[in-house]
Amino acid sequence: MSHFHAERPLSPVAPGHWVSQVSPRWSIGANPNGGYLLALALKALGAELPQPHPVSIAAHYLRPGEGAAPCDCFVEVLKTGKQFATGQVRLVQEGKTRLAVLATYGTLPTEAPGTSDRQPDAPALPAPELCMDRDSALQGVTLPIAERLDVRLNPAQAAPGQAGDAAISGWIRFRDGTPPDPEALALFCDAFPPSVFGLLGAVGWVPTVSLNVELRRCPTPGWIAGAFSSGDQQGDRMLETGGLWDSRGALVASVRQLGLVRRA
Repeated sequence: MSHFHAERPLSPVAPGHWVSQVSPRWSIGANPNGGYLLALALKALGAELPQPHPVSIAAHYLRPGEGAAPCDCFVEVLKTGKQFATGQVRLVQEGKTRLAVLATYGTLPTEAPGTSDRQPDAPALPAPELCMDRDSALQGVTLPIAERLDVRLNPAQAAPGQAGDAAISGWIRFRDGTPPDPEALALFCDAFPPSVFGLLGAVGWVPTVSLNVELRRCPTPGWIAGAFSSGDQQGDRMLETGGLWDSRGALVASVRQLGLVRRA
């Protein structure tokens, strides 16, 4: 079993109640990555809904998660229909809700985009072998998650403040070769360095307040390309938008995130 699947264990306690264990190997600094916590919560939610794939996700981070600690996932099914099903899940640790998620599930297409489909173009990136590994020293925070995710950054944006703009792009995949799936895309949307890194330099941890992900297709195996930017920062709050494209160049996820900029 892959690390991604093995390190999101899930056991039923009662209808709508699941228990799991948060792994410290998916952390940014001392805190579990928000995308990893989201993928864990979605696993519990998906186990209760009849449709196979998350298609629209609204996640709100109330408190940082605790690594190497158990958690409870409380699921409520709100509606089921022929095409879509909607539910919500709370991820709780030490009696406190850390993450609350409202999501709609359906069936994502697997085929390539048709001639009448419209989508944003994939970013123009150097090949993964010409890109740079995500570096904890450059970002100013330890990266246990780098043992699990292979993130290669556009060389023009890899160093602190190098881009001269709030933008980041690159490639991502699991280090153990696990092929990406829709739950993995929810993780990948929150696994790149924050886009403000390219403008402000090493800013340390940029915690997520809210994360909205629209999933468009099931991804094909291989590298996933990502591109994110922020043209909106008000005080310590930044709004970031971006997307993920699979190995055939199909848009597989769009994302919008509100984050807090905490200077290193």
